[in-house]
Amino acid sequence: MNGLEHNVATGGDTIQYVTVVIGGQLFGLPISQVHDVFVPESVTRVPLSAPEVAGVLNLRGRIVTAIDMRRRLHLPPREDGQMMAVGIEYKHESYGLVIDTVGEVLNLPAKGAEPNPTNLDKRWAEISGGVHRLDGQLMVILDVERLLGAMMNEPMAA
Repeated sequence: MNGLEHNVATGGDTIQYVTVVIGGQLFGLPISQVHDVFVPESVTRVPLSAPEVAGVLNLRGRIVTAIDMRRRLHLPPREDGQMMAVGIEYKHESYGLVIDTVGEVLNLPAKGAEPNPTNLDKRWAEISGGVHRLDGQLMVILDVERLLGAMMNEPMAA
């Protein structure tokens, strides 16, 4: 059960999301899954890792796997090379999702979350836990379980 399903099932009224932008698209991560927002200083490449694994980095003494969300979403790299990251936990491991920018924290009604639209790109839909319609824009809810679970089940590059 993902965070959205749990909150709806337990009668939660609102869900807080940390908003991030990747390739011009607004995404939301349930705040309960985010433990850090940071600017990665250096990322060390890991040989034979999956293409979306940017490498590893040191975050306050912890080794963190950095996931390039642009690569994961099949988007071109940023031209300016700048990056930000949000730290999350998955199965007792730390990960840094490398994104373009971090936005604000939104309190959204749990009932306002909708299933993925049928026309949402398949590669995006497989890591999305639904969408929220905001004023003039759509926020795709990133499902950490789907995002990292799918990566861990894919064969490694040889």
